[in-house]
Amino acid sequence: MEARLARHHDHYKEQARILKALANETRLRIIALLGRGECHVGELVRAIGVDQSTVSKHLAILRSVGVVDDERQGNTVLYRLVTPCVINFFSCASQVMKERK
Repeated sequence: MEARLARHHDHYKEQARILKALANETRLRIIALLGRGECHVGELVRAIGVDQSTVSKHLAILRSVGVVDDERQGNTVLYRLVTPCVINFFSCASQVMKERK
C-alpha cells in the first residue's frame, strides 16, 4: 500500500508540474495557436505580440513538460502540440468560469 501511495504522489507531483507550466497567459496563447496547427517562432511572435526571446523561453518551458515538441526543417523550427487534448483545458477552465457567475 505504501508503494502505491508513493506512486500516486509522484503522479500528482508530475501533474502539478505540467499544470504549473500551463498557468501562464502567454503560454496558454501559444497553446491555443498551436492547437490550430504547427507554427514557427516568427508566427507565434507576430500573433502574440511579444519578442522572440520571450516566446522561445515559454516554448522551452512547454517543451520541458512534454506539451510541445519541435522539428527542424532547414533553417526553420516548427513547433506543435504533442498531445492536442491539452486544448481541453480551455473548455474546462471556461466551464469553471461560467459556473462561478
